Amino acid sequence: MDKKIRVLLVDDHTLFRSGIKSLLQRSDEFEVVDEAGDGLEGIKRARSHKPDVVLLDLHMPGISGLEAVKVIAEELPEVRVLMLTVSEDAQDLMDALRGGACGYLLKNIETDALLDALRRAASGESVVSPQMTAQLIQGVRNPIKASNGTVERDKFSPRERDILICLSQGESNKEIARALNLAESTVKIHVQNIFKKLNMTSRVQVALYAVEHGFGQQAKNPESGR
Repeated sequence: MDKKIRVLLVDDHTLFRSGIKSLLQRSDEFEVVDEAGDGLEGIKRARSHKPDVVLLDLHMPGISGLEAVKVIAEELPEVRVLMLTVSEDAQDLMDALRGGACGYLLKNIETDALLDALRRAASGESVVSPQMTAQLIQGVRNPIKASNGTVERDKFSPRERDILICLSQGESNKEIARALNLAESTVKIHVQNIFKKLNMTSRVQVALYAVEHGFGQQAKNPESGR
């Protein structure tokens, strides 16, 4: 790889940060641009370095990882945030993803899996530890109802509604293009428009929104013009 993946480490345990830093420095693919011991310092250093990926702990003194990810996702949407935590709580998982994290990893993750997750995050993918998949599915199946109890359909064009259905099922742009008989470049434009309308920064956030507002329950029909 010609261009290294630039990583910021944010964790209040110095020894743990040192171990991750040492691991990444042994690979030619990664560069640790900086590290921080709390959420506030992590936000400051993310602003300063604009890394490709922030590896962020969840529970820290002061500003937590959940608070920090929201700030980083809002201010630096091009920066990918991967939560790295010991928490297997389903609510923590859903809150992190809704806050803008592109993934959620447990600290018992194997070395090769962590490196792969960083690569995937840097390339724009979303990553969740296999142990958390059941909690993610359960959270999606039991969504928090919208405050007005209705699907916010009027925000979107008929084609954007079709694409929201696809996003709710975790489909890639290529898969959406094939399903709806569209050019992949056209799908990309629609997806970007959806992001702007929802003021969201990741496909995970949009997928959760789509499920929670009923789009995931609709059947796709390219000819429907919904």
